[in-house]
Amino acid sequence: MKAEKNPIQSVMAWIRRQPPKVKAFLGVVTAMTVLVLLRVIVHEHDNLFVASEAVHAVGIAVLIYKLTKEKTCAGISLKTQELTALFLAVRLYCSFVMEFDLHTFLDSATLVTTLWVVYMIRFKLRPTYMEDKDNFAIYFVVIPCAVLSFFIHPSTRHHIINRISWAFCVYLEAVSVLPQLRVMQNTKIVEPFTAHYVFALGIARFLSCAHWILQVLDTRGRLLTALGSGLWPVMVLISEIVQTFILADFCYYYVQSLMGGQLVLRLPSGVV
Repeated sequence: MKAEKNPIQSVMAWIRRQPPKVKAFLGVVTAMTVLVLLRVIVHEHDNLFVASEAVHAVGIAVLIYKLTKEKTCAGISLKTQELTALFLAVRLYCSFVMEFDLHTFLDSATLVTTLWVVYMIRFKLRPTYMEDKDNFAIYFVVIPCAVLSFFIHPSTRHHIINRISWAFCVYLEAVSVLPQLRVMQNTKIVEPFTAHYVFALGIARFLSCAHWILQVLDTRGRLLTALGSGLWPVMVLISEIVQTFILADFCYYYVQSLMGGQLVLRLPSGVV
């Protein structure tokens, strides 16, 4: 007798058969549904930012476990870690001089652990670093982010250097994961700990994006006005959405692999 197929696996199999446009539509509908649920369930929407940082911390903890227990950094992009450290350092500076709050402490902890990961990859586990796979040219993201921040930044009363720095870290955060995606694109096979880390990043970015969107809805757009005038408020939201969708495709295949009971994630061509 033929065993009954798991309903979740049946749904995933059906989704796999759909064309890209249908998958994109389903992804948008799912994201909007989750946003509505978060708005109903989470009464203090600022907690979503804390949750985002917590999930990011879990992802880094997974990396730390991999580096300390397995003694290898294979599959991890040093460039993504360095870009992460860069935008965190800039954001921490802005937080100190512009709005010292809980976010400052969260960013401090994340920066320290990220710098430790960078140190481990650069010096302790260098022989296992896949430098040939980590071949994304970071100036392709750093320079455009710097130029964009010079022209589009907050119009608040803070010093111009601080406002440009704030914009720079927002833009850089949105694209900092691209080198990691390039590594996975080059290897095609993602081992469990790296996959868990990137998935945690995806969830963290989604929660951060949800935080901003729900804050805008709660304030009926007043938050955008508080951020300044011109294109800056729109660019903040676009940056949050971009960094979420950059990882959406990977997260889909991660869940699909998890549902299929596969420990090692194999990515189809052109996924990331």
